[in-house]
Amino acid sequence: MSKLLRTTLLATMIAWLPLAAEKAAAGTFEIDPVHSGIAFFIDHLGFSKVIGTAKEFSGTFEFDAAQPANSSLEVAVKVAGISTNNSQRDSDIQGADWFNATEFPQITFVGREFKAVDAKSGTITGDLTIAGVTKPVTLDVTFNKEGENPWDKSHVVGFSARTLVKRSDFGMKAALGMIGDEVSLVIQVEGRAR
Repeated sequence: MSKLLRTTLLATMIAWLPLAAEKAAAGTFEIDPVHSGIAFFIDHLGFSKVIGTAKEFSGTFEFDAAQPANSSLEVAVKVAGISTNNSQRDSDIQGADWFNATEFPQITFVGREFKAVDAKSGTITGDLTIAGVTKPVTLDVTFNKEGENPWDKSHVVGFSARTLVKRSDFGMKAALGMIGDEVSLVIQVEGRAR
């Protein structure tokens, strides 16, 4: 191996060391609402699934790829920001038969147990609170990527998650039999290091 090639390889390795250390280090991340999303799907009379989105949410999490069990997660969703693309329906679901937004303006999720299945997937079990009722829920999580955002050079980590919940478990029993009980949640998260 030539001296020039050895020098080039050594310089490249040295340049990568800080990035490798940054990736391996545990960190605190703030959920980026511009590049994250929460959507839900619920059956309507068996004909279709109504799609809803949460437009206002925030949260933080601790993440260490080397030790996922040491992670933490707290998320809050503003009920008034939930949209189903229909103003009448959106007004209805704010009411006492559904989310009861006046009394309970936020939905929260607090992660309690973090398990890695493999290098790219795992589960988060935590407490989901809707309309004043708290139930354990497990998210199936895919680890997408961790690294530097090329636009602004920030350190970013990304995940996708899915789960199913029953709305009746949270006291929302309006129109059961016509509108589905089971709600599918699909979540995309980008977190920026603090």
